[in-house]
Amino acid sequence: MADEKETKKERAAEYDASQIQVLEGLEAVRKRPGMYIGSTSSQGLHHLVWEIIDNGIDEALAGFANEIHVTVEKDNSITVMDNGRGIPVGLQEKTGRPALETVFTILHAGGKFGGGGYKVSGGLHGVGASVVNALSTELDVKVVRDGKRYYMDFAYGHVHTEMKVIDEGLAENIHGTTVHFVPDPDIFRETTTFDINTLTTRIRELAFLNKGLQITIRDERPEEPTEQDFLYEGGLRHYVEYLNKNKTTLFPEPVYVEGKEKGITVEVAMQYTDDFHSNLLTFTNNIHTYEGGTHEEGFKRALTRVVNDYAHKKGLLKENEDNLTGEDVREGMTAVLSIKHPDPQFEGQTKTKLGNSDARTVTDHLFSEYLMDYLMENPTVGKIIVDKGSLASKARVAAKRAREVTRKKSGLEISNLPGKLANNSSKDPAISELFIVEGDSAGGSAKQGRSRLTQAILPIRGKILNVEKASMDRILANEEIRSLFTAMGTGFGDEFDVSKANYHKLIIMTDADVDGAHIRTLLLTLFYRYMRPLVEAGYVYIAQPPLYRIRQGKMQRYIDSDEELQEVLGQLPPSPKPAIQRYKGLGEMDAEQLWETTMDPENRRLLRVDSEDAIQADQVLSMLMGDKVEPRRKFIEENAKFVQNLDI
Repeated sequence: MADEKETKKERAAEYDASQIQVLEGLEAVRKRPGMYIGSTSSQGLHHLVWEIIDNGIDEALAGFANEIHVTVEKDNSITVMDNGRGIPVGLQEKTGRPALETVFTILHAGGKFGGGGYKVSGGLHGVGASVVNALSTELDVKVVRDGKRYYMDFAYGHVHTEMKVIDEGLAENIHGTTVHFVPDPDIFRETTTFDINTLTTRIRELAFLNKGLQITIRDERPEEPTEQDFLYEGGLRHYVEYLNKNKTTLFPEPVYVEGKEKGITVEVAMQYTDDFHSNLLTFTNNIHTYEGGTHEEGFKRALTRVVNDYAHKKGLLKENEDNLTGEDVREGMTAVLSIKHPDPQFEGQTKTKLGNSDARTVTDHLFSEYLMDYLMENPTVGKIIVDKGSLASKARVAAKRAREVTRKKSGLEISNLPGKLANNSSKDPAISELFIVEGDSAGGSAKQGRSRLTQAILPIRGKILNVEKASMDRILANEEIRSLFTAMGTGFGDEFDVSKANYHKLIIMTDADVDGAHIRTLLLTLFYRYMRPLVEAGYVYIAQPPLYRIRQGKMQRYIDSDEELQEVLGQLPPSPKPAIQRYKGLGEMDAEQLWETTMDPENRRLLRVDSEDAIQADQVLSMLMGDKVEPRRKFIEENAKFVQNLDI
C-alpha cells in the first residue's frame, strides 16, 4: 500500500492549500450556536477550547506535533499554541482566498474534510476554528511555516486584518500555529469565565490518550500564575494507574495492548482491583464514548470469551461448571479502551456511541489474540482474574433470589415495601418525585405535608449499607436498598433501564448534620455505582433544608447559613427580641414548615447531582468509601478547614 510507505517529509509537503475543503458558510452559527457547540452554557464555552486544541491534536496524530500549550490569559481569553506544521497559507482554490482565512471563516473548512489532510482526526463536531471565530468578539492567529511568521485577526467571525507576513528568515525547523480568542458575552450570557479544573481534567485526559504528547495548561489570572504539564509516555497504562490510585489492585502492572488492523488503531489498558464494580472508559478519536458502541462490544465479547477459554484450558473451571458471564469477568476491572478510526460514525442520544461494525471486529480480534497470549505467559495474573470472576459468579447466584424480590410483576408492588412507601397518585413519571427521607419522624411530617399528586415519600432508617465494600448478594439483602430499587422500577447494575424510572426526580432529604451528610454520601455512592444513568439523566437531587428560623413579631424568615443569620440579625430593629430556632434535624419541623421550606416547588432549593466529571467522582468515592485509610486521612486533613456548620 503506497500511502502507508510515504515519508513524513513527503506528507508534510503535501499539506497545503489544496487540501482545505470548503463545504458551507458561517451564516447560521451566531444565530443558532447550540447546534454547533451543544449549548451556550459553561459547557459550550469550554467546547470552544476543545475545538482549537483538537486541531493541534490532529497534527500530533499525524506525527507532526508533540507539544500543545494552553493559556488562560488575565482577561479570561484563551491562547492555544501547537508545534505542528502550521495551517496552510496559500490560496485556496474554491475561495481564491488564503487557506488560513478559509479555515477561520468557512464552516466545515479544514484538513479533516475530504481525506487529504488527516488519516485520523479528533473532535466530536469537526466544525473547529470557524465556529470558535464566529462566537468570539476577537480572534487572532499566528502561523509559522516555510521560514515565515504570518498573522491575521478577526472580529465576530469576519476578517479584521488581512493575512500578512510579520517575520521572515526563521529557521526551517520552527513551525506551528497560535490561536488567541475572546468569547462573545452576548452569546455566552451565563458565563465567559473559564474553569481551570474543567480545562485541566480534559487536558490530562487528552495527554493520557495521546502518549508522548506534552500538553501544558497555564492560568495567568491568579496573583501567582499556575502551570501544569502533562506528558504520559505510557499512555493508557498511566491512565489506568491514575484511575486506580485510591484502590487496592490485584496485580501490579496493567495489561496493555496496542495494535492496528484495517486502518483502525486499538489501544487497551486493564487492571483488576478488589472492588465489586467495574470501571470501563471508552474513546474513539479522543472522544469519550459515554454510550459505548461497537468497539466496547468487541472488547467485552473478547474479554468474556478469552477468560472462559483460559479457565477451561487451565482447569480453573470444571467441565460441568457454567461459563462466567460478562458481568462476572468484569467485576473489579478498571479498563480504558481507545481506538483511532479513519471514518467514525456516531449515534445515540448524545452522538457519543460508536456505530462502525468494523470497530467491533477489529477490537475483538486484536484484544483477544493478545490477551490469551498474555494470560498463558502470566499464569498468576490469569488465576487472579478467573478467581475474581468465580467469586462474582457465586455472589450472582446467591443474589438471584434477592434480585427477584426487587422485580415488579405488575406495576409497583407496594406489598414489597411494607408500610414504607407513601406513593403519589400521578402515574406520569415526568412530574413524579420520590423523596428519600431520613428517619420516621421526618418521614411522617413529609407524608402529611407533601403534594399527594406528585410527591412520594420513602423513609429510610439510619445508614444504609456502604456498597463500595459489598458484593451484590449483600447489597440485595439490605432491606432499605431493596425498597429503593423496587420503588424506582429501573433495575440496577448492568440491567438498569432508566426509561422505566417511576420518578424523574429522586430527592435525598437528610438532616443538616454529620450523620445526615454520611447518609447522603452512602446514597450517592449507591446511585453512582449501581444506578448511574439516573445521575447522568439529571434525575438525582439533594434537598436544602434551612438551618434557622427567625421570628420577630409577625415576621418569620428561614435562614440557610450562619453568615446569612448574622446579616439578617444586623438588619432587624432592636425590639421585640427575635426568636431564633436552630434546626438540628428534619424531625424538628412540622408538616407545614417542611412543605414551605424544603418540598414546595415554589420555594424550595434543590441541588442537582451530575457526573460530568465522572473520573473525579469515581476517585473521590473510592477514597472516601473504600478500604485505604491513608488517602482518606490526607483528604480530610487538607479539606477540614473548609467545613462549616459542623455539628458533632
